[in-house]
Amino acid sequence: MLVSMKSILADAVKGGYAVGGFNCASLESAMGAIRASEELGIPFILQHAPAHEEFIPLSVAGPIMIQLARAAKTPVAVHLDHGGSIEICLRALAMGFTSVMFDGSALPYEENMKQTAFVVKTAHALGATVEAELGSMPHNFRGELKEYTPEDFYTKPEEAAQFVETTGVDALAISFGTVHGVYKTTPKLSFKVIEDVRKSTGELPLVMHGGSGLSADDYHEAISKGIRKINYYTYGALAGGKGVYDIVKKTPEGLQFHDVSTYVTGVIADDVKRVMKLFKAD
Repeated sequence: MLVSMKSILADAVKGGYAVGGFNCASLESAMGAIRASEELGIPFILQHAPAHEEFIPLSVAGPIMIQLARAAKTPVAVHLDHGGSIEICLRALAMGFTSVMFDGSALPYEENMKQTAFVVKTAHALGATVEAELGSMPHNFRGELKEYTPEDFYTKPEEAAQFVETTGVDALAISFGTVHGVYKTTPKLSFKVIEDVRKSTGELPLVMHGGSGLSADDYHEAISKGIRKINYYTYGALAGGKGVYDIVKKTPEGLQFHDVSTYVTGVIADDVKRVMKLFKAD
């Protein structure tokens, strides 16, 4: 069933766990996440990221995601991830997304706050919710990140308090040492940043981006400090890629694409189930 992200996160706050935000860059990844959710009975957030427009554009992915969520037996929010402009957030809202992320983290603080507040006002009028980002996060999708200082990217608790109060945002993505993409070295995480931002913003759900590839202990520590939504894509995509390799290796001749698609959907579902259970573990 299609629901708002706010209701899913409210339950996570009460239960002290995190909800998975799973980006779908293909029909197989979306269907795999839905299957995992239904088999476990765990709600989740189905996401589209503009970074995946080259694989499947919003105009194609959006209606499919909404229909899959409506038909699901479990609560599913449909969310725009990393909306880098007001315009794309409005497009997603007009399409029927129940949540959008306005990512103004690259903007000056005051401008980020101003534009986020506009998106919040518009989304709330439509019954939708808004995630914003404060602090910034390095990218390492193709191994381009060699050396960096995590502290330079951390979210500042005092800025977070003012930002949340001014914008009325429903969830806040923060930077505490994670990166987007594949980890080449052990991540340098500051759980104190999560703790301090949580103290400054009350019970507002905090969001972890760059959630793939961490240890179970890292996830559980972050959740214990106040993370209530965790975005997961890269390592799930790697699991799907390995699924393709495995079925091609098993069936060198006569393999049809629908066989690959069906098999990989199952592989993705299994990976999502593993992650969902990890995020909800006590």
